[in-house]
Amino acid sequence: MIKADLQGVPATTLWTLHLRAAEAARRDTVLPDPRAVRLVAEVDFPFEERLGAARPWMAQSIALRARCFDDVVRAFLTAHPDGTVVALGEGLETQFWRVDNGLVRWVTVDLADPLALRRRVLPHGDRQRLIACDARDPRWMTDVDASRGVLVTAQGLLMYLQPTQVTQLIAACAEAFPGGAMVFDTVSQRISTRTRTHGKGPGGQPLPLMPWGMDAADRDRLRTAHPAITDISDVPLPAGRGLLGYLAPRAASLPLVRNDRPLITHLRFGRVPGPRRA
Repeated sequence: MIKADLQGVPATTLWTLHLRAAEAARRDTVLPDPRAVRLVAEVDFPFEERLGAARPWMAQSIALRARCFDDVVRAFLTAHPDGTVVALGEGLETQFWRVDNGLVRWVTVDLADPLALRRRVLPHGDRQRLIACDARDPRWMTDVDASRGVLVTAQGLLMYLQPTQVTQLIAACAEAFPGGAMVFDTVSQRISTRTRTHGKGPGGQPLPLMPWGMDAADRDRLRTAHPAITDISDVPLPAGRGLLGYLAPRAASLPLVRNDRPLITHLRFGRVPGPRRA
């Protein structure tokens, strides 16, 4: 077995893996993910001791988020079968094996430690590239082939950045990938504030600091990040199991949560016309 020794924000990938695998192991799962189930068994990490038992409602929530991202990727690959998906801060996410169409080019951008662990515990083929780079550093963008279309994903990442860093990253993607797209999730401003007041997470562990939160009413402000942003849309969660699964796709219309809920946002990037020559 390979020991998983991650610290700080990168360690959150072990929590999401724990929850995805627990959900995937159910007969009535909302996210078939055999790779995640095997990975939990192969990684040397005391998941339940450190993170607590996977609560079914939380496991389903994380799985529905992952399935939502899967749906966006599949839609992109329908339009661009051999396009490039860039997964920022991917950690131990197993999305590639859930959505692979046999043609997609997959680029994982992550910090050195989680990337080294990913390289050791997950197989990688010719269509997968791993780039050791901070997502905030635009140098990774020069290594991406954008000729067949690009979709940038940031699942469970942007909330850990400072607001100005988020704006700069979105702007850099819009500049680097005209005609491309980006999808990411965010926590509400209330949850962001809670992490600054020592809130507790799974297993009683302190929640990692999440400096950036965004409420639904503020989403349209993302348009100011770069003039190439041509479309901003909400991506609702898919339906799932039980009451949670019924309410998930309807959250935007529920008065108690519509303005205080996690969001998944899809951006489209156009081409900014250059200055006209005299």
